[in-house]
Amino acid sequence: MSEPLAILHYSNLMPGGQLANRLQDLGYRVQMVPDLAALVETCQREKPLVVVAEMAPAGPAFAAIAQLKQDPATQHIPVLGFSAAQDSAQQHQATEAGVTLLVGNAAIAEHLPRLLDQVLQVE
Repeated sequence: MSEPLAILHYSNLMPGGQLANRLQDLGYRVQMVPDLAALVETCQREKPLVVVAEMAPAGPAFAAIAQLKQDPATQHIPVLGFSAAQDSAQQHQATEAGVTLLVGNAAIAEHLPRLLDQVLQVE
């Protein structure tokens, strides 16, 4: 098990399906979490390097990320969020919830390697 694990959540096939393939191409094992209610438990058990999550619908997604960041066992896990809609209110909500970086759907698949490098930088 030398490949790092990425937890992936998405509800829309595009770009979600592309991301699973792209992450695997980059050398990640990918575990899907279709139900946001299982995100924290899955991360506690599986200990991923990164979470990549679609922020739609925004309310439940932000609540799940906030719960992830409040748990001492999972708060260190960086979260790369993606969303079709990006505005300042959503960006603020993402930051408040603990999303490390929020990007648009159009950019995530194409720029995934650089985005992962950015969220995985140790501060």
